[in-house]
Amino acid sequence: MLEYLAGGMTHEQHQKQMAKDAELARRGTDAMGFDQAMTTHHFILTADGGSIEVTVKNASDTTNLEAIRTHLKEIAGQFAAGDFEKPLMTHGETPDGVAGMTARKTSIAYAFESLPTGGRVRIQTKDTETLDAVHKFLQYQIREYKTADPLKVPNLVIW
Repeated sequence: MLEYLAGGMTHEQHQKQMAKDAELARRGTDAMGFDQAMTTHHFILTADGGSIEVTVKNASDTTNLEAIRTHLKEIAGQFAAGDFEKPLMTHGETPDGVAGMTARKTSIAYAFESLPTGGRVRIQTKDTETLDAVHKFLQYQIREYKTADPLKVPNLVIW
């Protein structure tokens, strides 16, 4: 008889998911140059694109803080050139949305922003097809990293 865990997984499925998560963390550390366990990722969808945010869990962790900023500056430039090798290295597969983002790279603006405990890459486009690709990419990241960030653009309440 199979024993089910929270989320409807069997013990074997849970073990497989844990192994996948550990492999993602290992590959992520290798590709990004900072300790995944000491940092937090967030992927935010916006009406014009979204952002990738990475911060240190401990504000005094200057080693990972500098590595985050270096990595995010690099990927802003790499993504602008249509180079998505780092996400491929991290996930072991091409993330959703990459094909569209690569094909329409000239319609996307990437900008690195420093945060007090990390950094952010803003991703912006005015093209609706490109926007769909950007959102697919960020949604893939949300699911893979299990960030619990919204999978849709939040509705803004205007007073």
